[in-house]
Amino acid sequence: MRDFDDLLAANRTFAESFELSGFDGIAHAGVAMVTCMDSRIDPLRMIGLAPGDAKILRNPGGRVTDQALVALVLGVNLLKVNRVLVIEHTSCAMAKSTEDELKDKLGQAAGEDASWMTLGAIVDQMATIRADVQRVRSHPLISEDVLVGGFLYDVETGLLQPVD
Repeated sequence: MRDFDDLLAANRTFAESFELSGFDGIAHAGVAMVTCMDSRIDPLRMIGLAPGDAKILRNPGGRVTDQALVALVLGVNLLKVNRVLVIEHTSCAMAKSTEDELKDKLGQAAGEDASWMTLGAIVDQMATIRADVQRVRSHPLISEDVLVGGFLYDVETGLLQPVD
């Protein structure tokens, strides 16, 4: 495990001041966020929250996938989530290439054929955000009382732009 020594050392430092022991797992601010796995995104800090406040779901492109939707249904019904943010971002690799281009890049990098995978390239970010928001709003296990909003995060300014 020597390859992870730096991370384990950082974890021991983190644990020295760990404050979430005994936490109930509820989203205390009532927030869930679906966003991209991009390293430039700091989900909690970008909306003024802290650990324990929100459920954060991350995947390539920040899409409301089937698994993200399951997590949102659980969050809304069991973990006190009453607001859902769907956030894509500028300069996203999933929106800069077509599905075939992404598969070609992946195949070249991995040295294996990737043509069989569905990667989820985003052709039109605004339309995709709107469609994913609608997917959440129309789910039969998510109440109409739950607020769902779509946003585009600017990785250069840190600002969220609402998408209607």
